[in-house]
Amino acid sequence: MTQKIFYEDAYCREFDAAVVSCTEHKDRYEIILDRTAFYPEGGGQSGDTGTLSFLTDEGEIRSADIFDTHETPEGIAHYSKTAIEAGVRVHGVIDWDRRFDLMQNHTGEHIVSGLIHEAYGYENVGFHMGSDMLTIDLSGELNAQQLREIESKANEVVWKNVKVGIRVYDEESVKNITYRSKKELHGEVRIVTIPGADVCACCGTHVKTTGEIGLIKLLSCEKFRGGVRVEMLCGKKALEYMNAVWDQNHRISVALSAKPLATADAVDRMKSAAAQELMRVAEMERRLNELEAARLAGTGSCVLFREDLGPDSVRRLAVSVMESCAGICVVFSGSDESGYKYAVGQENGDIRSLVKEMNAELNGRGGGKPFFAQGSVTCSRKDIEQFFGAKEEWKFV
Repeated sequence: MTQKIFYEDAYCREFDAAVVSCTEHKDRYEIILDRTAFYPEGGGQSGDTGTLSFLTDEGEIRSADIFDTHETPEGIAHYSKTAIEAGVRVHGVIDWDRRFDLMQNHTGEHIVSGLIHEAYGYENVGFHMGSDMLTIDLSGELNAQQLREIESKANEVVWKNVKVGIRVYDEESVKNITYRSKKELHGEVRIVTIPGADVCACCGTHVKTTGEIGLIKLLSCEKFRGGVRVEMLCGKKALEYMNAVWDQNHRISVALSAKPLATADAVDRMKSAAAQELMRVAEMERRLNELEAARLAGTGSCVLFREDLGPDSVRRLAVSVMESCAGICVVFSGSDESGYKYAVGQENGDIRSLVKEMNAELNGRGGGKPFFAQGSVTCSRKDIEQFFGAKEEWKFV
């Protein structure tokens, strides 16, 4: 079996080892070493990445990129696109920035899960550290205020900079320890203890003291499978996220001429002003539609082309005119390039055959009620004019 340097020293970044075996699996090689500082995927923590350097028979130094690490019955497997023969000595270097980021987030997860368990008795039933976010699935529900309180307490644990204790207990000794665990464990049990926050069985890597986490930020809390899913970030990732949020808010504050902590109020004022403006525009549109309906009263079946109308405006104009024109009203708005939206209606009429014919001839789609329909056509204005121009009773107005 592979000697696990990462348990002896989680801060070991480089090491020397010998290749025990190298087996090809489809498009990759599975390299097993006699000792390694590469942590294999497990306990919600991703496997380490990095490089293995070695000397060829010709005296050339080559390097194999390790893109994932897993534990197998034969030992810890390092996955690479490059083969290294058994017996070759290698120098391993892990991607430390990535590893330390995982250590910060994993230790921060312990603190948050432990505090929630202590306060509400909820179990951590799922945990995943993705490339951009850490999620915790809990067995009970939390509201925004409770989440804010947990975040505050979690950061207090960080500021106290307490030592993160790690100890392996045998099966008998661990019976005297109260600890969190997703399942019943047998044999030796590795316990991670964070004073004032958590005691939990865990096989991952962690920082030495809580101060190294730097920052814990809880981002969201959504209902999930009878409990909640909490999104959070710690350390460098949390700082990068908060900087990105600050940059966005700064741009908004400049655009709104508001102080950074007053952007929400500024947005509310802008939304209120926009709502009033929409009401004013809607009233103007209503009056214009009334004037158009009065102008076309008694005209008979008619076709109207109007510029830059949305689907709702097309519908409202068609409804207004159809009630006065004493025939069928069709309204089109759009362009030859993007196509045309349409609304067609006849008061107390049946336009289904017209709509079916129009959609077939003008490459259209849409429908509705017997007396009213909406849709769109993909054709030119000339095509529309030819279609209705061939019908003597239609007028273009």
